[in-house]
Amino acid sequence: MYDDLRTPAYVISEKALQHNLAILERVQREAGCRILLALKAFALPRAFPALRDVLYGTAASSLHEARLGFEHFGDCVHLCAPVFRAEEFPQLVQWCRHIVFNSFSQYRRLHEVLRGMQRPVSCGIRVNPEHSEVDTGMYDPCAPGSRLGVTREHFEFDALAGIEGLHFHTLCGVNADALERTLAVVEEKFGAALGAMRWVNFGGGHHITRVDYDVDALIRIVRDFRERYQVEVYLEPGEAVVMNAGVLVGQVLDVLPNGTAVLDVSATCHMPDVIEMPYRPEVSGAGLPGELAHTYHLGGPTCLAGDVLGQYSFAAPLSVGQRIVFEDMACYTMVKNTMFNGVNLPDICLETRGGDIEVLRTFGYDDYRARLG
Repeated sequence: MYDDLRTPAYVISEKALQHNLAILERVQREAGCRILLALKAFALPRAFPALRDVLYGTAASSLHEARLGFEHFGDCVHLCAPVFRAEEFPQLVQWCRHIVFNSFSQYRRLHEVLRGMQRPVSCGIRVNPEHSEVDTGMYDPCAPGSRLGVTREHFEFDALAGIEGLHFHTLCGVNADALERTLAVVEEKFGAALGAMRWVNFGGGHHITRVDYDVDALIRIVRDFRERYQVEVYLEPGEAVVMNAGVLVGQVLDVLPNGTAVLDVSATCHMPDVIEMPYRPEVSGAGLPGELAHTYHLGGPTCLAGDVLGQYSFAAPLSVGQRIVFEDMACYTMVKNTMFNGVNLPDICLETRGGDIEVLRTFGYDDYRARLG
């Protein structure tokens, strides 16, 4: 179905988005929580109207994300970042409803800006429960020496005036049992502060729309916590909103004698988590090495030696011009991609519920040149 598509191209499926939103709507309704779109994971304005119909607001981590969320979802922007620039803060507070500070010292320096605002902004503190549920150190907010959040040792229980919420984030692509273990530690270490809070943000990393995710357990966990502490609960999953809702379509540009197929899709430019996690993305119709008759290394077009996507087997030999479809590519791709080596960014396309593919955005030399001054 992608033979006529210019490559490389991200294709986002409206039908798959609606499937995910139906699950998230059930969680909000039955658990009584509020789910936010984490813009750091997915930020496609064309999809925002559908997301806005279900999700409560957005989670932002920068000036630009806060503005994007405000412009498309209104002022229900929850801001949380390791640090805020003092010169940007007066603008940030105009766009946000909740602001989470990463330290008490930062809160003391900046909270005076909030005085006298016509619209109140609720302040929170990010806590670090020092409880790891993530195997990859780069993605573990609670790794030793983490700069993210206040640990129990440094939490100022006597300095909570003006603080209305707590935020924690320990998860990355896990099931509800990891949240339950995390909450037990959060309550043990910070329970003395929870009774004074109006809201608690459980952060992201909840794989709610994964086929084996225990949605019933999540609903129970959230509902029980809300009832124990009489607080609003927020979740800000990124990947769950768009899980399996997009693909990255590329094509074979060359087949080398050593069994490598060079594509117009780059790991480092177009799907950087392949290198950062690292992980091996699924390819439609392909198998594990040796599983099917013809095995290839798939590599990208940049001069980076490590621009490698993985090893895959195919039923028939690959040929120049053949389309290769990488699955589950809506999340952490468009928001993270680069133009290293001057390699062009993929087109951004939307597959409508009727099956038509609409090209929303193309890129070219002017985009590359404009970034460089």
